[in-house]
Amino acid sequence: MDIFGKKYSKEQIEHYVGRIGQVAGSRHYRLTGGKSEGVRAVDVNAGNGFKFTILPDRCMDISLCTYKGVNLVYQGETGEVHPSYYTGVGNDWMKGFFAGLVTTCGLQNLSGFCVDEGEPYGTHGDISYVPAQEFKDLSRWEGDEYILEFEGVMEESVFFGSKLILRRNIKSVAGERKLIITDKVENAGMKKTPFVILYHINAGFPLLDEHTRLVLTSKKVWGYDQKSEENIDQHQAFDSPQQEFPEENFLHTMVSDESGRYHAGILNPHLEQGLGMYISANTNALPYISQWKSAANKEYVLAIEPVNTKVANRVQLREEGILPYLNPGEEKEMVVEIGVLEGAQQLLAFENKVNCILEGKARK
Repeated sequence: MDIFGKKYSKEQIEHYVGRIGQVAGSRHYRLTGGKSEGVRAVDVNAGNGFKFTILPDRCMDISLCTYKGVNLVYQGETGEVHPSYYTGVGNDWMKGFFAGLVTTCGLQNLSGFCVDEGEPYGTHGDISYVPAQEFKDLSRWEGDEYILEFEGVMEESVFFGSKLILRRNIKSVAGERKLIITDKVENAGMKKTPFVILYHINAGFPLLDEHTRLVLTSKKVWGYDQKSEENIDQHQAFDSPQQEFPEENFLHTMVSDESGRYHAGILNPHLEQGLGMYISANTNALPYISQWKSAANKEYVLAIEPVNTKVANRVQLREEGILPYLNPGEEKEMVVEIGVLEGAQQLLAFENKVNCILEGKARK
C-alpha cells in the first residue's frame, strides 16, 4: 500500500493500527433530519486525503467528495432527499437533485418531461431515485493492497413494459486518489427498449472559481441553444458568480486515446498548489460529454456529463432518429473514472496528454 508518502505491506500496516479504518476504509450509517431522514450512506476514506460518500438508497450515486479537506463538488440546496419523496411527475426530479460528485440520469429519459407513445417520462428519468438491492461492501486486502469496493443492483421494471437492470460497481484502492464506476445495464425484458444514460458529475467551489479551466479531448463542440452558441468560445473559461446567468449547455464529441478512453479535466492552478479533478470514460459506450455551465449566484456549478447520446427527451431523440436501444438480453458496460490532480506538474502533464491525443487525431 502506497500511503502517506511511503510504501507499506499489509503486515506493516497491521502492526501500526488496531483496525484498517484508521488509515482507509468505509463507515455505514443513515442520515437524519428533514427529507434526508433514513437515507443510507457510506463514507469512503481512500487514504491520502481522498474521501467520498455513496448513497445506496439513491442508485449508489456519490454525493460528497473532498481531497485533503478541500471540497470538489457542487452541493444542491435540496440535500440528499429520500427516494420516498419522488413521484416521477413532471419536474419532480429537480426537488431532490443533490448534485454532488455523481448523479445518474436515465435510464428511460434525459432532459425534460415528455409523453412518449402514451407514457409520461419525468425529467432525467427515475434511476437516481431507485434504491440499491443486494448492496454489498466488498472491501478487502488483496496482497499488500487494500481494495475499497461496493456493489449493488438497481431495477427499472414495469409490468407489461420495459425491464432494465443496472448493476453498479464502485472501486477505489487505498492510497490512490481516484474511483472507478463500472456499470452494466441489461435489457431483461422480451422487447427492444430505449436506453439512455448520463453521469451528472458536478464540480463546485472552491475547485470551481474564476481561475478554473476546462481541458478535454473534444474534437467537436456545439451549443444546445442560441446563447450557448454565442458563447461557445468561452465554454472552457469561468467567471465569478453573477446575479443572473442563464445556463449554458454544450455537447462535445470526444476523441479517445489508444485504450479507447477520453479525458476531461477541471483544473484550478490557483487553488492550493494547483488542484484538479479529471474524468475518463470508455468512448464506445459514452461517446459524448454534455457540459452544463452555470455561473449564477448559489447555482455556481460546472457539470461534465459522459452520455450515450445527445441530451434531449426521448420524443426528440426518436424524431431525430438517434434514440439508443437495447435488444432483449443485450448488455452495455460503461466505465467512468474520476480522480484528483495535485500540483502544477500534474495539471501540466494532464493538459499535455490531452493536447497529444488531439494532435494525434488531427494528424490522422
